[in-house]
Amino acid sequence: MWDFTLIDPSSGVAGEKTAGRLPGLVREWRPPWPLDLAGVLSPQMRGRRDPAFRVEADGSFWRASCTPVGPGTLRVERVGEVVRAAAWGPGAEWLLDGLPELLGSDDEPEGFVARHDVVQEQLRRRPGLRIGRTRRVFEALVPAVMEQKVLSEEAWRAWGYLLRKFGEPAPGAPHMRVPPPPEVWARIPSWEWHRSGLEAVRARTIIGAARVAKRLEDDPAEARLRSLPGIGVWTAAEIRQRAVGDPDAVSVGDYHLPGLVGWALVGRKVDDAGMLELLEPYAGHRYRVTRLLESSGRRPPRRGPRLAVRDYRSF
Repeated sequence: MWDFTLIDPSSGVAGEKTAGRLPGLVREWRPPWPLDLAGVLSPQMRGRRDPAFRVEADGSFWRASCTPVGPGTLRVERVGEVVRAAAWGPGAEWLLDGLPELLGSDDEPEGFVARHDVVQEQLRRRPGLRIGRTRRVFEALVPAVMEQKVLSEEAWRAWGYLLRKFGEPAPGAPHMRVPPPPEVWARIPSWEWHRSGLEAVRARTIIGAARVAKRLEDDPAEARLRSLPGIGVWTAAEIRQRAVGDPDAVSVGDYHLPGLVGWALVGRKVDDAGMLELLEPYAGHRYRVTRLLESSGRRPPRRGPRLAVRDYRSF
């Protein structure tokens, strides 16, 4: 049950950077399960310099979003057994209303059965790792498309450049940026995509999706997502994991994931087909299993030099 109050941010609830902000709305919520706040929210962060998501030194998490009712900024922290959330902007109430879902209230892990010792061990170590959802499909789609077949650092560079260029200052947190609405993404000129380091094919995918964004928000089914040019099984899974909280969405086609899953479960690297075979007993919870395995620390040894981040100026 929400405890709804108003707060003056200059009172210190949001740290030194809150001085001078307009009062925000604050709500407190006591989750009825152990909550791994960092584990649940970390998939929403696109690199350490993400303009739309920050982790502050005081342990609070900040997220800027273009909600259906306007831009908003959400701050989340643990205070004992309580989650305290503050929000600013026209989208403040929408973000606060959706906080339980963002933190996994609609996830249903109770029927999940661990069939490998490593999975059982991670369940014991991380009982509060749930699958949350943002309810913002297009906001998950854009960075997922940017991350297609490139190093994460390249995608995060493009995401940061375009948000700083075309996103508006986040309400209550002007050092952050709200991801632009679909109509703004659709109007970004070609030279700005180039300056961001994003190739034309991925820019076209984002622009095409921006033109049907309303339909995607209404129906984020995998089939609808994959009907869009440039959206395949990997991208659809990455979108559904974050926006819908789909515990079964497997990122087939990921460069690292099959090796990680194979090494953790059977001690050898496998391909996509081998990964799906290993995960088949976990149908309905396959993404949950990959999240647990990612936190296990069991990874195949690296062989050969790491790929270098490309210089976007050479594109």
